[in-house]
Amino acid sequence: MHWKPPVGSAREERVAKKLRPSSKFYRFLWEVRRELFEGGLEEKLIAAYEPRGQKPCPPAMLAMATLLQRYEGISDADTVDAAENDRRWQLVLGVLGAEESPFGQGSLVRFRQRMIEKDLDRALLDRTVDLAKSTGKFGWKTLRVALDSSPLEGSGRVEDTWNLVGRAMGRVVAVVAAALDIDESVIIAEARLRVLTADSIKAAIDIDWDDEGAKFEALRELLAQVERLEAWGSKRLGKLSDESVRRALTTLRRVVSQDIEPDPGGGGGPRIKTGVAEDRLISLSDPEMRHGRKSKTKRFNGYKRHIAVANGIIVAAAVLPANAREHEATGPLLDDAQAHGEVAALDIDRGYLASPRLAELHGRGVVINSRPWVVANDGLYTKNAFRIDLRRRLITCPSGATARIVPNGKTSFSEHDCSACERRASCTTSRRRSLSVHPNEGLLIKLRRRKQTHAGRANLRKRVVVEHRLAHVGAIQGRRSKYRGARKNLLDLRRSAALANLHEIARLRLAA
Repeated sequence: MHWKPPVGSAREERVAKKLRPSSKFYRFLWEVRRELFEGGLEEKLIAAYEPRGQKPCPPAMLAMATLLQRYEGISDADTVDAAENDRRWQLVLGVLGAEESPFGQGSLVRFRQRMIEKDLDRALLDRTVDLAKSTGKFGWKTLRVALDSSPLEGSGRVEDTWNLVGRAMGRVVAVVAAALDIDESVIIAEARLRVLTADSIKAAIDIDWDDEGAKFEALRELLAQVERLEAWGSKRLGKLSDESVRRALTTLRRVVSQDIEPDPGGGGGPRIKTGVAEDRLISLSDPEMRHGRKSKTKRFNGYKRHIAVANGIIVAAAVLPANAREHEATGPLLDDAQAHGEVAALDIDRGYLASPRLAELHGRGVVINSRPWVVANDGLYTKNAFRIDLRRRLITCPSGATARIVPNGKTSFSEHDCSACERRASCTTSRRRSLSVHPNEGLLIKLRRRKQTHAGRANLRKRVVVEHRLAHVGAIQGRRSKYRGARKNLLDLRRSAALANLHEIARLRLAA
């Protein structure tokens, strides 16, 4: 079903002229609404989505509504209300004067699901890039691409070990009760699950939480109840063939094993682990969320959003769990960016340097700009003080001694040279000095040299454009995720990036 908003409507013209400066973006969306869904995008939307209900809504209109929803940062219910009562929305959607919304909340939910299934959020972002190309302001044959990331706080509930185990137990009870078609209270009573008899786990345990002995006994009893629950379910469900039961039990076992260990002090009792387990599950309501770090001292919970920018336009986006390293987003971002032109230069933060894609790009002659990793050695000579000759496979130390580079390992100077060296006190505390040569050492050498030059430092500052675009996306999307799960939040990031692009396109056209 094609979207056919009015063309040359005198009524729409009057409403558009009355829009105040604060609503000028609505006017731009009204002006560009037909163009935005050209280039085959509307056909893709129609092929992927079949509207339901007595009054089917064109998919392109729903796509525009999802952009407006993110622009205003409102819920599905408020989106329906705005389409029914806000003249600016009705102007953009082409339904001025309608007495009811052209779509309902269910339509919005189903449409987002279809966008995810068919990767149409990527197509929508790509279409805004095409509009940017049509301004003719930049060349797109070769691209200078910049990458950056920022935290995205998760919307799932983050809990401590006690509540996490208790909620996982409650979920097992719920799915087992559904599988057996019995009341949850029957399982709680027969398996003697006392921790599930109160409004909260800690209320049911009811101990002095400053008493270490009481906490020890409570933890041991909690684990005993976990075992009773598993035994009760195994006895009545045989091999637990029900998939939902298996998933719930797997989650329960995971939260127990990740946070609890035998007491190393002896006695065979349990204790809550010190530190944080790698890839720790932190929320049952959003199991893809993870702990991440803004810095060594500041932690956040949720995801990281990544974008790639070329010519001031966002050409790619990615969302990963907060504990994923920066470089894991490099491949997906570059794959999407290369759909818009050949990457000739790449501006990145040092967090992306570990990506194996960089060796490939560097080998093809792509210029990579980044601050090199900071090298520290407790006041002694760092690798920067040594001359590394990759062609001849030699390393020369500050005193002139040489060592041959060893493939895939540490290169060590001779003990004889080091013991007789007058600079040894400034170089190493070991009997002889060794260095590791990185697989991308050639690139790292170039980055270190560029940083020492005025032109090189000036070139690094050009990356600021991606920081500005990321800040704009953050202002649109917000600091906290709207949805649960990485893929849904990727849709939200892509439509936020599409809005940021449309803002930039509006500026470019105004300046024409």
